Amino acid sequence: MQWKITEKHNGITIKDYLQNVKQFSRRMLKVVKFKGGNILINGSPQNVTYVLRTGDILSIQMPEEAVGAYMNAQHIPLSILYEDDALLIIDKRAGIATIPSRNHPDHTIANGLLAYYRDKNLPYTVHVVTRLDKDTSGLLLIAKHRYSHSLLDKTLKNKKITRKYKAIVQGRLKMESGIIDAPIGRKEGSIIERQVNKSGQRAVTHYKMIRASTNYSLVEIKLETGRTHQIRVHFSHLGHPLVGDDLYGGSLCQMTRQALHCAEIRVEHPLTKEILTFQSPLPNDMSSFLRRIQLADY
Repeated sequence: MQWKITEKHNGITIKDYLQNVKQFSRRMLKVVKFKGGNILINGSPQNVTYVLRTGDILSIQMPEEAVGAYMNAQHIPLSILYEDDALLIIDKRAGIATIPSRNHPDHTIANGLLAYYRDKNLPYTVHVVTRLDKDTSGLLLIAKHRYSHSLLDKTLKNKKITRKYKAIVQGRLKMESGIIDAPIGRKEGSIIERQVNKSGQRAVTHYKMIRASTNYSLVEIKLETGRTHQIRVHFSHLGHPLVGDDLYGGSLCQMTRQALHCAEIRVEHPLTKEILTFQSPLPNDMSSFLRRIQLADY
């Protein structure tokens, strides 16, 4: 990374510039200083106490990122909708996990990204900003490196990343739109299942019904919070589980995975501050089901 110092920042230290102007966290600064990175002014190494002058060229060389011992690079087809030096947008198919876990130790999006980075000689590990369940399809936001990850984490916390989902739920919702505000916690005795629980974390889901029949509703959903299985738990709590979501009471008769798709991501770019919007159409299994039940948008 490289910046030319303008008169506006003349007279402040490198440390102040990085932390207050470029939003480097203390942890990020320590990584650069003590983990093999470099801080250069006009090509020469400098300490963070150096006082910047107008016209200085400040360069930051990040250390190479270590890949976890359990992470293997594997060539997996990746549908990359967008890529620049800071981030990636991937359209994930259902049936593939985002990151390795005990149940899915390999052949995940993360394994595919490591192979992709290796092939392009990029010294990065995987930084997932927004994650999807294995059987949820749609858009994933990936940070390319530590710095963009730290900035995107702040963006997420400041609610400058919005995601819209589409889901097919069982039954016709009573209200055409609404807000589900119900805390979610881990279900006792299970390491996977969640439930609405008074002692859980606050969880808020906004929804509106797009089309409906007596037996099914196509719903657009926007998350205010991001709890594990939030959409699935909230609609099951309403008595309208997602089609194909047998973990939370949905029927497997029509689909063999939860009918949930992340259809849109809107994000403020961590470096340029440009607002980027990406969309993904419904996958074939969901759109085919909607046609069968005559809820498709022809």
